[in-house]
Order: sequence, then structure tokens, then C-alpha cells
Amino acid sequence: MTPRDASDGNSSRWSDLDRPPLNAAALRRALVREGGLWSEVEVVQRTGSTNSDLAARAAEGAVAEGAVLVAEEQTAARGRLDRQWTAPPRSGLFFSVLLRPAEVPVARWGWLPLLTGVAVATGLSRTAGVDTALKWPNDLLVTVGGEERKAGGILAERAGADGVVIGVGVNVTLRAEELPVPHAGSLALAGAVSTDRDPLLRGVLRSLADWYGRWRAADGDPAACGLQETYAAGCATLGRRVRAELPGDRSVTGEAVAVDGDGRLVLATEDGVQEPVGAGDIVHLRPA
Repeated sequence: MTPRDASDGNSSRWSDLDRPPLNAAALRRALVREGGLWSEVEVVQRTGSTNSDLAARAAEGAVAEGAVLVAEEQTAARGRLDRQWTAPPRSGLFFSVLLRPAEVPVARWGWLPLLTGVAVATGLSRTAGVDTALKWPNDLLVTVGGEERKAGGILAERAGADGVVIGVGVNVTLRAEELPVPHAGSLALAGAVSTDRDPLLRGVLRSLADWYGRWRAADGDPAACGLQETYAAGCATLGRRVRAELPGDRSVTGEAVAVDGDGRLVLATEDGVQEPVGAGDIVHLRPA
């Protein structure tokens, strides 16, 4: 499927007046500037996966760092471990960015999805007025009716030898009857003061550029740039008793007490052992 720029004519663009299309030209004017991170912003009406599309372009050398690909609808969106999810057209923010942190040691690149979580939560809190929290390693939580619900997720994938494509999906205007599962949520259901996706996307991308710049300037040191402390402060997983389900039917149960310098979740088990669990190793993280 060939993506098409959303500025092209399409009779279905205004089929749901509560969900107007993104303004691609205005987004480019606001975000693409000399000396800034974002080098291009493209909005397409429909595609399978923005992560897959952008990774393919990166492999061909067709895009520079800071490329942003946004879709009004994804038909083959993927989460961690290739889990599928769907959402109605124009009901959320569905986008991917290409980063090339060449000066940062590869061992620290595992912080990029956590950094993105902090940036997305910060940007949405400012623009949507919604209190957000992070579930380690890659979920964005909002509160709906006193209950924590997942409203978004992050997926980071290597793109060639020197690149990382990071995909973000956030439910913005999903209504209760449209939720894919009962424990999902959206910014609208959480009482957002604004669900206008243009300023929401601008706010998230500006926040991401800011955090990425700080992290890169610190050579990827999460403590030196304040990322580790900020992530811990916004992480709803910490302080809770959880069960980490690992490959091979192995599991670790304990209280989540910290996120270490490598971005791993540290569990204090009943045996008095502190065991770190990496995001790449975990199948599920559930309340215990």
C-alpha cells in the first residue's frame, strides 16, 4: 500500500466532523526549522504501519534524522512483540520518527522508548490538560472513572546500523463504545481540555525534541540529563507488586523498586534479591 499525503483531496476526510484531519502544511511550518531536530513532517491518509514505512525508507537512505511520518489511519499497527491494535480513522495520534543518535553509545539506546514515554506524557499533560502516567516499559496511562487505563503505547525498532524508528500511538477521541478492550482509554474519556490533534502533536514532538537533545548532550547518560529521575517520578509501576512473565514460562514476582541505569525494572523479590528485568526480555508485566 502506498501512503498518500493527507493534503490530497479525499471525499472521506470530513466524514466524521468531530475528527477533522490534521493540517500537514501547518505542522510543517511549526516544526521544521533550521537547526531543529525535525527535518520533515509527512501526513498520510492511510497506511499499514508508520514504523514499517519509515524503517523501509531509512534502510534505503531516503530520509534524514528527524523525519516524522504521521498516519490518519493504520491498518496493520503493531505494538511490542507484534501485538496488533486498531483505532478509527483520525481518532488518535499515530506517528513514527527517525532518530540517529550516533554520538551516544549503543548500550544506552535502550533508554529511547522510556525517553519517548516521558516526552509524550509531558507534552500531553501540557496541551491536553490530562494527568498521565507511564507503565514500564512502553505504555501511557490515563485515569477514567477512577481507573487507570492504557491510552497509548510506544514501539522502538532499529533501522539499519545507525538509526532507531520510534512509533507512538495515542487514543485521543475514542468513545467508550469504540474501545478495543474494556481496560483501554483515551484522552477524551479522561477529561482532556482539548482534543485538537494539531496542537497535541506539536506539543508532543517539541517535548520529544527537547528530551532527545538533553539526552544526546549527556552522551545518553540518563542520570546526568535528568531522564532517569523524571521517568521514575512518572512511572506508575514503581512501588507496586508485579509479576514479570519471561520467555520459557519463567516469571519473577516482587515489588518494583527502581528503574536502573540501563532502563531495566528492578524487582525486589520475597527472597531478598533485587532482580533487574529488561524490556527486551519481558512478555507481560501484570499486577501480582
